[in-house]
Amino acid sequence: MRLAEFPTAEPFLPARITLPALKKAVQGCRGCPLYKNATQAVFGEGPVHARVMFIGEQPGDQEDLAGKPFVGPAGKLLDQVLEEVGIDRSDVYVTNAVKHFKWEPRGTRRIHSKPNSREMAACKPWLTAEFQVIAPKMVICLGATAAQDLFGPKFRITKERGKIMENTGIAPMVMATVHPSSILRAPDHDAREKARKEFREDLAKAAKRLG
Repeated sequence: MRLAEFPTAEPFLPARITLPALKKAVQGCRGCPLYKNATQAVFGEGPVHARVMFIGEQPGDQEDLAGKPFVGPAGKLLDQVLEEVGIDRSDVYVTNAVKHFKWEPRGTRRIHSKPNSREMAACKPWLTAEFQVIAPKMVICLGATAAQDLFGPKFRITKERGKIMENTGIAPMVMATVHPSSILRAPDHDAREKARKEFREDLAKAAKRLG
C-alpha cells in the first residue's frame, strides 16, 4: 500500500481532548484504510480517571456492529474474571489499539485479521489521547499486538506476561497478559481451563497491587 494511504489519525483528533469529543471525532477518522470495510469506529468505554485501563488489539465482529468494545464472548470472559479477582468493572476503562475492525470474508462470516504495523502506527494518536484523558494507575495489555504497540515488535508475551512494569512512561504500572479471545480458542476443555486459570492469576496479581 502507498504511504499516502496512511496519513495517521493525528489530523482527525478534536481540538479539545475529552472523551465525548474523541468518541465523536473518531467516527470521521481516515487515518488508515481500515475505515472502508468497518461498520463504524469503536472507541474506548469507561469512566474518566478509571484506575485500570485494558487495551486489546481491535474490535471484533460483535463490537464492530454494536459500536462498543469488549461486548462479545472475550469481553464476557474478561468481565467474569474481573469479578472473580475483585477488580470493580466500574473502575475499568476498556479500549483497543486499533479502532476499526479488520476482517476478511470466509463464507458469510467476517474473520478477524491482524492489523499491520502501519495500521497500528496510524491509529496510535487515539490511544495516546486516551492515556492523556484517563491517566490510569495501571495499564493492562491484552495480547501481543497491544503490548507491541506500546513496547515495540520485540516484546514477547510468553516471556513478560504477568510482570508488573514500572517507570515505563506510560502509566505508574503496566502489565501484559493474553487476550481473553486466545483462551476461548484453546483446542479443548482442559487447555481452556488452564489458560483461564493463568489469566485469572495475572489479573489477581494486578488486583493485589491496585489494593
